[in-house]
Amino acid sequence: MRSLELVMAVAVATAVAACAAPGSSGHGGSGRSAGKPPGASLGQVVSEADLAAWNIDVRTPDGQGLPPGSGSVAAGKAVYEGKCLACHGAEGKGGPVFGALVGGIGSFQTNTRVLTVGSMYPYAPVLFDYVRRAMPMDRPQSLSDDEAYAVSAYLLHLNGLVPADAVMDRATLPKVRMPNRDGFVVDDRPDVKAVRCMVDCKPFAPR
Repeated sequence: MRSLELVMAVAVATAVAACAAPGSSGHGGSGRSAGKPPGASLGQVVSEADLAAWNIDVRTPDGQGLPPGSGSVAAGKAVYEGKCLACHGAEGKGGPVFGALVGGIGSFQTNTRVLTVGSMYPYAPVLFDYVRRAMPMDRPQSLSDDEAYAVSAYLLHLNGLVPADAVMDRATLPKVRMPNRDGFVVDDRPDVKAVRCMVDCKPFAPR
């Protein structure tokens, strides 16, 4: 019985000490460290250098944001066979994980669409952007920019869109005319045309 009383006494004393401690979140404290101004007071200033690794957006119609570097069809074949073939199959014809990356050009004008790089993508920089962001599936963003350019060149060649000696970079990639470039329509839903509002905003009224 004495042992239980001793344990209870120690527990009560510890709880009282915690509540009285400066900056504690108990009833006697403010929840902030002494001397800290009101507000979250979290984090630190992020430098442009810190942001550079995350700022990889590419404006796909004209390629703005494409990085320096380049890759040939031949180099792309080597990268593809080493890092892509296991999922996508030989020459992009489809593998155990994903379907074909080649063929189907013109099928979007029929009732039996075949979705591939060549048949669907409206702009070639879309391909680079996706490869660099998401591939390989088990190691996304592990490819260098040169490797992403090279894989893009190889897949464009397999789709018959660039010659075997083509080299893709930020100047040449946007110039590749994709077959489905004009196959998309403008999204005219009202929410995509909304003007940004930060104060006293009117509720959205769908038409």
